[in-house]
Parts: sequence; C-alpha cells; structure tokens
Amino acid sequence: MSAIKFDEGRLMQVLVSPIVSEKATSVAEKHNQVLFKVLQDATKPEIKAAVELLFKVEVDKVSVVNIKGKTKRFGKSIGRRDNVRKAYVCLKPGQELNFSGEAA
Repeated sequence: MSAIKFDEGRLMQVLVSPIVSEKATSVAEKHNQVLFKVLQDATKPEIKAAVELLFKVEVDKVSVVNIKGKTKRFGKSIGRRDNVRKAYVCLKPGQELNFSGEAA
C-alpha cells in the first residue's frame, strides 16, 4: 500500500463530516465516490489514509475542492462564513461505504 506513515490521532481528525446532499448522492451512484468535509490543511494522501483507516475500504483516488465562504449581512454588521474544503473520495470497484450503520 502506501509507504508513508501518518499519525493516527491526526487521521482521526482529518475527516470532519460526511456530506449528504442530492449532489453527493448522485455522485455516489454514478462514480462510486463519497464526499467528505475535511480540515483546511488536509492533504490528499492524509485523506486517503484516513478513509481507509476509519471505514476499512480501499480508496482509488482523492479529489479536493476549496470553497470560499460567502459574505453575509446580519442587520448592520457584515459577517463571513467559514471556508470549506471538500474531498471527493473515489473508491475502488466493489468497495462500498455505508453511513446508515446497518451491516451489509
């Protein structure tokens, strides 16, 4: 597998949450990909290692998208939403990730 060793404590924190939306569901069905919200400074190898460690699946590749936070007004004051980093994790054929907690 990979020759690089990561700190297990860091890998537990890399994945912030799974993204469950219409787009995420359609991507999962079409391309066997799963979406995760990840830390801003997470690298592709870290994300791959974290998914393989936490979910016991084989990862084919990882794509990452950075989304700038929107500027929003709250009355007279102007605020800003946080920037978000999303990871599209492509699983190897035959691999499946199940968030519902049911045994396959």
